[in-house]
Amino acid sequence: MDLYEYQARDLFEKYGVPVLPGIVADTPEEVRAASEKLGGVTVVKAQVKTGGRGKAGGVKVAKTPDDAEEAAKAILGLDIKGHVVRRVMVAGGANIAREFYFSVLLDRANRSYLSLCSVEGGMEIEQLAVEKPEALARVEVDPLTGIDLAKAKQIAKAGGFPDDLIEKVAPVLVKLYDVYKGEDATLVEVNPLVLTGEGEIIALDGKVSLDANADFRHADHEALEDKSAADPLEAKAKQHDLNYVKLDGQVGIIGNGAGLVMSTLDVVAYAGENHGGVKPANFLDIGGGASAEVMAAGLDVILNDPQVKSVFVNVFGGITACDAVANGIVGALTTLGAEANKPLVVRLDGNKVEEGRAILNDYNHPLVTLAETMDQGADKAAELAR
Repeated sequence: MDLYEYQARDLFEKYGVPVLPGIVADTPEEVRAASEKLGGVTVVKAQVKTGGRGKAGGVKVAKTPDDAEEAAKAILGLDIKGHVVRRVMVAGGANIAREFYFSVLLDRANRSYLSLCSVEGGMEIEQLAVEKPEALARVEVDPLTGIDLAKAKQIAKAGGFPDDLIEKVAPVLVKLYDVYKGEDATLVEVNPLVLTGEGEIIALDGKVSLDANADFRHADHEALEDKSAADPLEAKAKQHDLNYVKLDGQVGIIGNGAGLVMSTLDVVAYAGENHGGVKPANFLDIGGGASAEVMAAGLDVILNDPQVKSVFVNVFGGITACDAVANGIVGALTTLGAEANKPLVVRLDGNKVEEGRAILNDYNHPLVTLAETMDQGADKAAELAR
């Protein structure tokens, strides 16, 4: 479960991480009152679970309560990457001298924790990793020993911090790890972690993702879930027990088995580089024994995503037979009728592949294209989504 920034801030404060005062507000009038209470320069920040708030106009500096109220009027109701802003946080202003980056996350590939750290913060971490990869330190963290003061100093040094700053930053990194471990998080990120003109280290922004598998240890986590803001497509997928995660791309992805779907995401992203930067729009795993009904439900979810321009169905038939997948596609397209107006690229292989391909060939829907290989299918889907 991803938290809002204000929820991450509250957790940071709970564990002793230095943060600025912040007040949550739902109306321009509440924002004005919050600005008056905080005094001085404030920052009105959209509370949405996506990146790019600043570029989208979701973060505004206010010098007066009047400015804060006007900022709230502009931000509330704003659509940021499909997330409508219904709440903002009014935070105190900071005299920023330098900006840094720090995160600790679950490294599934290496069955460990991983810390990312850089003395150069403020920009998107993906941008930093591409433009200045040497500036971003990657330090493995042993789950048994975690991050103590000595480990924190090692991480800060690897991130390029000078000795005088290491002494200031290291205790804060320890407390951020305490948040990660104590709350069973899969990600704790601060960007930026700042040094103020007064010499203080403050977490100016925060992202926290909690592991739902550990909810039994945290009765208070249920209150953090914002059911009213749940993505309607994710809610619909959940009704059908589909493993679905919405992304920001244009090619809808359906596959069977998490490994195959992850590989498909990579192949589509790679193919998209040749077609204007097209990217995957979602992760959707219909499972290893999916029926025609499950396939139809998955396709219904994907086709109702307005960001999706094309769909790539990539199935290797094992327990899930290819003829069941084909029947699910036919059923979904028949039910949706004219609403099914996005091209589908289908790659089938494995159990009953000939039967599945025959079903789709006989159906002869103008929007369905059969692909022989995953690479071919990914390239065609990316081309159609351009």
